[in-house]
Amino acid sequence: MSSKIAKGGIIIVIGNAIFRVGGYIYRFIMAGLLGPASYGILTTTLQFQGIFQVLAAGGIPPAIAKYIAEYTALDENALARQTVYTSLKIMGILGILSGIIIVFIVAPWLALDFFNKPEALLPLQAVGLITPFSAIVGGFRGSFQGAYKMEYILYTRGVEQSCMILFATALVILGFSVFGAVIGSAGAFVASTIMSIFIFQKYMVKIIPQPVEGLRFSLKEELNLAKKIITFSIPVIITALAEMGIFAISTFILAKFLDSRFVGYFGASDPISRLPLIISSSIATVILPAVAASFAKKNQKQLEKYVSQSYRYSLFIIIPMCIGLALFAKPIMELVYFTNLEYTAGAGALAVLSIGMGFYSLFAVSTGIIQGIGNPRIPMYCLAGGAFLTFVLNWIMVPIYGIVGASTATTIACFCLMLPMVYLSFKQTKSKFPMKFIVKTLISALLMGIIIIILPKTVLGLITGIIICPIAYLIFLVLTKTFSLEDLDAIIFYTKKFGPINKLVKKIVNLIKKVYDKY
Repeated sequence: MSSKIAKGGIIIVIGNAIFRVGGYIYRFIMAGLLGPASYGILTTTLQFQGIFQVLAAGGIPPAIAKYIAEYTALDENALARQTVYTSLKIMGILGILSGIIIVFIVAPWLALDFFNKPEALLPLQAVGLITPFSAIVGGFRGSFQGAYKMEYILYTRGVEQSCMILFATALVILGFSVFGAVIGSAGAFVASTIMSIFIFQKYMVKIIPQPVEGLRFSLKEELNLAKKIITFSIPVIITALAEMGIFAISTFILAKFLDSRFVGYFGASDPISRLPLIISSSIATVILPAVAASFAKKNQKQLEKYVSQSYRYSLFIIIPMCIGLALFAKPIMELVYFTNLEYTAGAGALAVLSIGMGFYSLFAVSTGIIQGIGNPRIPMYCLAGGAFLTFVLNWIMVPIYGIVGASTATTIACFCLMLPMVYLSFKQTKSKFPMKFIVKTLISALLMGIIIIILPKTVLGLITGIIICPIAYLIFLVLTKTFSLEDLDAIIFYTKKFGPINKLVKKIVNLIKKVYDKY
């Protein structure tokens, strides 16, 4: 994999891992302060917030990333910079309109008519304060992604998440309950917006130079550019909304049929099950502009390499992670929510959802590839069908099986999404599926799973598994010769900036090479 994908991927993976932990801290604090019933309302509100953040962004951030990557690759810096300005204008308008619609129309209907939960009204209305700022932040992050400056994305997310935890915690403690938690999020997005503007003005000018003096886009030219951006973004936003639907539909139907406590149990398990998405979302974020640039230059060899290695390196971590989460579901819930063991009622949902997120991870990587080569409608169609299937299955299964039914419905839908997308991503890019690598990785992970089954399903057993299972998994990978020599050399190269870690990696890699030579 090229240095751009490797460097960007490492930054995003590390950042996503840190922020995923931060997200757990936020949810853990909120779950402890609010209790299952109120936390169930917050869970419903957060899903609603996510949907309207997508609507406010209008599907434009991926378009910004795509066109900036293409224009800078072709040395058309004026178009690259104008893409940002035009996109921000569109997103600002969408954000304000979305906020007004939320406060006066959508939130009252959901709280009073659909859910029949008046206590959810104020938290849902508070989401309207978030959407204008989240839209602007999304626009800037799209520009950072397109310029391969993934660290700038992390800076803005760091400000957003730290402020969210601080503001929300303070307001809940002061007695504002779920409403305070949502207002805390609004304050966090304001802070992130300020940080994004600062970074763009101070640093992005060095990456995307200002157009030569006197060069100005006419209204007609800007409208044509806006049309191009919107044309690309329409299937992207439908895709994003359908993607949100995959996750949000279960929560909404649970809130419709069951008490808020059960929504709280499901909401406690859902973020843990998404740990595999740290890898897939990181790869998808980096692969989109990289594939777009390779496709624009018609570099087929480089394109095939990006596609193959994106799957290889993501599945190498995702498969054992999903197996571990599923088999250790109960002790994980006990460990995370030790202050209120009532949340362990969500362990069954976590076990099933973890497998579903493995399927969805493959889908996410495929989406980044297909969007990068300019075919955003393909994931749109798949996700739209998946969202519909999720709704039908949840509507049938939730009243009968509760939160386990919701997680099973989501998992089935994710599997149905995965199959066509993986096939099409390789067909559209004319790449070869790394079958041997995947089979060997799966065998190694299943052997690791046998060890997990033997271990006691307690917190002590979980800690023991965290220590010995990665070592066992690595041994199985070596014995099956899953890694190629190119993979091993790449591991050394991409950890060379990590000092002592690189020295340890070199020793391990050299030991693996000796085993390869011997057997």
